[in-house]
Amino acid sequence: MPSRPFYYRVTDGLRITVRPVYLPERSNPLKQQYVFAYFVRIENLAGATAQLRSRRWRIHDSIGEETVVEGEGVVGEQPVLGHGQVHEYQSFCVLKSDSGYMEGEYIFVREDGSTFEAAIPRFLLEARESAEPLP
Repeated sequence: MPSRPFYYRVTDGLRITVRPVYLPERSNPLKQQYVFAYFVRIENLAGATAQLRSRRWRIHDSIGEETVVEGEGVVGEQPVLGHGQVHEYQSFCVLKSDSGYMEGEYIFVREDGSTFEAAIPRFLLEARESAEPLP
């Protein structure tokens, strides 16, 4: 059974891990609707506490369209992560083609009020059928 790829990047002590999956049962290729879920894990490996305030996603598809999505927090939350703490969530996106990629940044604020961007690694979105169940 093939395993799904995962992607990660560490920025300023925060490790962002993403695992995408194609959802054929939610997709409609005849209407150019390819639905992908992605599972995100944010781990604070540093000593300093930080709060996720906002996000910026760049979504690209293979027909050349690019969409930028910005907003506060993630799925309605602005988690505070101390050393060793983890926040996980899942979301989805819809592409007009069967492949593309996403990437972006989370904007965090430290306890001293300084802000920094944690890179969300570029991850591939590919519409492939899989017998493997969702995590």
